[in-house]
Amino acid sequence: MQVSRVRALRGPNLWCRQTVIEAIVACNEAERVIGDIDTFETRMRARFPDVDILKAPGQELPNSMAHALAAAALCLQTKVGCPLAYSRTSLTIDPGVYQVVIEYSEEAVGRLAFDLARELCQAAMKDLPFDLDGALARLRELYEDERLGPSTGSIVQAALKCNIPYRRLTRGSLVQFGWGSKQRRIQAAETDRSGAIAEAIAQDKELTKSLLAAAGVPVPDGRCVSHAEDAWAVACEIGAPVVIKPRDGNQGKGVVVNVQGREQVLAAYEGAHAICSDVIVERYFPGHDFRLLVVGDRLVAAARRDPPQVIGDGERSIGQLVELINADPQRGEGHGTSLTKIRLDDIALATMAAQGYVADSVPEKGVLVILRNNANLSTGGSATDVTDHVHPELAAGAVAAAQMVGLDICGLDLVSDNVYEPLEQQGGCIVEVNAAPGLRMHLSPSFGKAREVGEAIIQDMFADGENGRIPLVAVAGTNGKTTTVRLIAHLIACSGQRVGMTNSDGVYIGAQRIDTGDCSGPRSARNVLLHPDVDAAVFETARGGILREGLGFDRCDVAVVTNVGMGDHLGLSYISTVEDLAIVKRVIVENVSPGGTAVLNAADPIVAAMAHNCPGAVTFFARDRHHPLLATQRAQGQPVAYVEDSDIVLAQGGFEQRFSLSAIPLTHNGTIGFQVENVLAALAAVWALGLDWDCVRRGLASFVSDTATAPGRFNLFSYRGATLIADYGHNPDAILALVQAIDAMPARNRYVVISGAGDRRDVDIIRQTEILGDAFDHVVLYQDMCQRGRSDGEVVALLRKGLEHAQRTTRTQEVQGEFLAIDTALEQLQEGDLCLILVDQVEDALAHIAQRVAQALAVA
Repeated sequence: MQVSRVRALRGPNLWCRQTVIEAIVACNEAERVIGDIDTFETRMRARFPDVDILKAPGQELPNSMAHALAAAALCLQTKVGCPLAYSRTSLTIDPGVYQVVIEYSEEAVGRLAFDLARELCQAAMKDLPFDLDGALARLRELYEDERLGPSTGSIVQAALKCNIPYRRLTRGSLVQFGWGSKQRRIQAAETDRSGAIAEAIAQDKELTKSLLAAAGVPVPDGRCVSHAEDAWAVACEIGAPVVIKPRDGNQGKGVVVNVQGREQVLAAYEGAHAICSDVIVERYFPGHDFRLLVVGDRLVAAARRDPPQVIGDGERSIGQLVELINADPQRGEGHGTSLTKIRLDDIALATMAAQGYVADSVPEKGVLVILRNNANLSTGGSATDVTDHVHPELAAGAVAAAQMVGLDICGLDLVSDNVYEPLEQQGGCIVEVNAAPGLRMHLSPSFGKAREVGEAIIQDMFADGENGRIPLVAVAGTNGKTTTVRLIAHLIACSGQRVGMTNSDGVYIGAQRIDTGDCSGPRSARNVLLHPDVDAAVFETARGGILREGLGFDRCDVAVVTNVGMGDHLGLSYISTVEDLAIVKRVIVENVSPGGTAVLNAADPIVAAMAHNCPGAVTFFARDRHHPLLATQRAQGQPVAYVEDSDIVLAQGGFEQRFSLSAIPLTHNGTIGFQVENVLAALAAVWALGLDWDCVRRGLASFVSDTATAPGRFNLFSYRGATLIADYGHNPDAILALVQAIDAMPARNRYVVISGAGDRRDVDIIRQTEILGDAFDHVVLYQDMCQRGRSDGEVVALLRKGLEHAQRTTRTQEVQGEFLAIDTALEQLQEGDLCLILVDQVEDALAHIAQRVAQALAVA
């Protein structure tokens, strides 16, 4: 079994909407039908009893080693807690070669599971041992490291329930919710509105106490010291017992409570001083330890925290009782689980010693042994929910304390007898204010009701009805994508919105290009959605990016598919037919939001059929108003776009909006058919977005197909009385559309300059010059800079072959290099001639043409 490629598809893809690992797996003849291997299934189950490699109901293909690999990789992940369900194995056109697809929740875990599943299959095949426990331990450890912790995870899950998209910005807990100008960010339980000053105040416990006291909030007496003797002096001054803690600390580190006597004070000081050079000594208040969680202007949860403790059974030692408690699967290391394991460290041993115990002591049955004086969950404590019992005055005081410090999410530590009475009546006080509070005790309390604190945080971050999304348009198709993307972006910008756009020329934020090259893939789309100055996004969504990585977004408001034709990289990545290609192109249609719209070309049957895959509405467009599909759609009261009496018409039921083609420069009074189709698609898209019609008309009138607005898209030049047309058309369908448009333009002689992309099929390269040979008198062939895997001269030879039966071409020239080919054609042009230049290096070629035009004007 050979694995030739492993990819992570990080967004919706041609297989499913989930994130998946996709691998190309080649099996030899013995591995293609594992049912023929007598003992293989027995060996697999012996090594991994939970794996299911039986043939699924309705499955046409026999089980192969690739099927076993997919099943094992998925099952390994689910065994360590990954919430997954999807896998698939698909036979390619190559015998014995499969595409294996496995869902993942954390990419690193998915990749490791795939590698371990491969080792498992090979071990079963060769009857070798496989360390299942070791494999699961590696996966479990990696999963705990990679996945979001309980606090951040609860906020993310709450966001997903509200249809708010999210993206992890680091391997840690920094997460973005929403897109563009509507985005918000969190890090654990801190938001982007948790000010640095407020956090600094919360870390400074002395400053926090003074501010709370100024606001009338009860706080314990005490002060900050910097020497051990000063600590003892303060303890004597305020009276024992006391609490000793670092001035700047968290998670209960260095905190010792109920300290009495000189030796205890000095020892506690040294422990706190190891955390921070400044140490606080303050009055100890007896009572229970409570945590109050304030979000915005509301108290949303409260819990009583109890220190780690054991209850004797008369048989087991304290150490054994701790081991028994730590065996609870809810307890783990760090913050990844609901509870933290109890540690018998020096502080725990000292606490036990004060009660007359050591780790080997066997407490009598029913005797409670406290293992730590502080009740932080991070040191092994437990929690009981008391939210419903909090007195309204106490809740109001908690909110006032959080607002005094300036925190939007705040955890307040309270010591009191209870929470159902105001603090003043029971002598309790607030002892600490925490930024980025842990949420575990509220999400999964040891006792009592779990609280939906993640939902409370999301509700505070986003107003009712807001989901953090900006309008998003995705455009796919064989031809016309870039012009349609640019026109849609231009129309939206005319409404006053800041538009982020990606296409095959670069990434644009407004009028500024921030990246160059072919940026029609998911990474560029994600970068635009990260940008805070983007109010709407328009993405060219190319086949290659979908195959390599999936979509860069989870769903779109509008999906436009212009057409699906021959020559669009067929033969690559097992996309061998136009039907295969359509499956890739329709991914954006499948991921239209339920309230969104797919804009589909009714004149292209393959595109029109995508309507069945759209979760939202559908708008069909075509130049021919009498097209049967348009007629049916309109009769049903559904939206359509078409051409009638030199107007583009948008119609639905009794509604009709007309745009004169004479007022749309891009179409040259409607003479360029493919540009008319691009405008139809763009107008249908902005119609679905609800743009103002006056803004749309201004946008149509100001959009021209020049080198600045749409470089390489039917750019017109005048050169010594001849007409030059520069276009990036690079497949048979695009060239046929160009020829149809140029046929309507008068010319004495017609010239064309062309090369070919080496990564296209031979038949597609040949077909290009077959079309051109019937439409142009003179053809200049050149070899471009990158042959994309072809040998020297191979592409030109294929182009020449396409001209063998040309009906019109009388002269063919071959040159090396794009600029020389352009100059060769220009030198021959006379007044009244026409020359189509099919550019390869778009920007450089357009600059070269502009230079030649300028030189000709200077001479004239």
